[in-house]
Order: sequence, then structure tokens, then C-alpha cells
Amino acid sequence: MDSQFGICHLSLVPIRAEASDKSEILSFLLFGDCFEVLEQTDKWVLIMTSFDKYAGWIDIKQYAGISAQQFEEHSERSLTLGPAIYQPLVKMDTGELLYLLAGSSIPFMTENSFSFGANEYKFPAQPLLAAGANFAENLVPYARMFLHAPYLWGGRSLFGIDCSGFTQVVFKMLGIKLRRDAWQQAEQGTLVNFLQEAKAGDLAFFDNDEGRIVHVGIMLGEQQIIHASGRVKIDPIDDQGIYSTDLKRHTHKLRIIKRFV
Repeated sequence: MDSQFGICHLSLVPIRAEASDKSEILSFLLFGDCFEVLEQTDKWVLIMTSFDKYAGWIDIKQYAGISAQQFEEHSERSLTLGPAIYQPLVKMDTGELLYLLAGSSIPFMTENSFSFGANEYKFPAQPLLAAGANFAENLVPYARMFLHAPYLWGGRSLFGIDCSGFTQVVFKMLGIKLRRDAWQQAEQGTLVNFLQEAKAGDLAFFDNDEGRIVHVGIMLGEQQIIHASGRVKIDPIDDQGIYSTDLKRHTHKLRIIKRFV
């Protein structure tokens, strides 16, 4: 492919640190995530994602090339799929099904149909779209959908997710754009001065002994947090940090709380 722009046309595609199947997975593309192609080899492309400006390598067989105009349109005007475990989508030329995950992006549709590149797709039923609004009303059910999703470094789906992938996908469904890593998200939002002032939907960030932000979770009020640690779970939080109900001890040291709405 020689297009300078691409779009993920599979349910989930790993982004790797280097051009190798054995390389560390940094993140994942969801269906409809678009990106700029920075470099290309026989088997790999180096990409920069549109949504969160994240760079890494993907398999050259795992995307579709799109035009600069399609890239701009889709980056600025796409719909986000809502909190369903999966939603079936028909690839029109073959009749085969794809299964799209929560947080996936689709172009604006005509009668449940859309296309990008040379591919045409149709939802067999009305898809469940993310609210993109009503933050207070939708935050808790959207976040709780991921309960017990296994922790996976770089993950962004119900079948494997990391702490900042969890916050990013939940907030994407609520119409808020977060960056990819916890330390990057900690640079966004407005400071909440005290834990006692925290509200549901605030993000709490945690640091290591060197003072580096290494963890993030979503506050469910001033005394509980939902976060990905081993799995997505709800734990108590106090001024010291997260108290793990599994391990019966504090596991993450509270550094800062940020508000986004």
C-alpha cells in the first residue's frame, strides 16, 4: 500500500514498539481508528494515530488505505459505538461478519450503511451508539461494563485492557478525548484539590517511588475507584491511595485528581 493515510478495518489490531511480531504491544487500534503512515517496510508500517497521536508499528496486512480527504473527514466527524460486548457488521462484498467492540469508530451512516476506502459495510440492525453526552448519567454504566475485563498491557477492549486504555475508551464513549498513557492524561483536565471534593468521573492518578505517574482510575465518588489492576475492579480509596480488597493492603499511592466535566 502506498497511501499516506490508513484506517483500521479489523476489530482489533496491535500497535507494536518495533517492526516485529515478537515486539512489545504498546496499544491497539479499534475498528475505524485512522492514522497517518510515517514509514513503510515490506511487512510493517509505522503509524501515528489521529485520535491520540500515538506512534507504533502495525502489520501491513491489517489496515486499509484511505485518501487525505477521507482521513480528515473521519478524524473530525465519526460516530463512536457504545457499551455493547460486540456489535455485528456485514462486509458487503462477501457477506462476512465482523464483530465491533465498544469505542470503535464509524463514519456517518445512510440506512445503517457506510464505506471507507473500497470497502462497504452494513449493520444488520440499528447499532448502539455511544451517548457522547450526559456524562454524569452514563459514566457509571459505561465504566461498569468493563468490570472483570482482564488486565493487558496496551489493551483497549473488554478482552484485555490496561489502566489508561480503560479510562480512554470509557471517556471516548462519553465524548471526551483523552491521550493514551496515564502520565499524558494527568496533564489534561482541571485539578481537584482534595480527595473529599472528588466526584464520580474524576480521574485519580498514582505515582511510583520515583514520582512518575504509573496508574489511573475513574472515581465513583470520594471513597471508591474503578480501575484496571489484574482486572477491572472497584476498590476503596483514601488519602494514601487505593486499598486492594484482594490483597488487603494499599497498592497505589495517590498523586493527583483531575476533573474533565
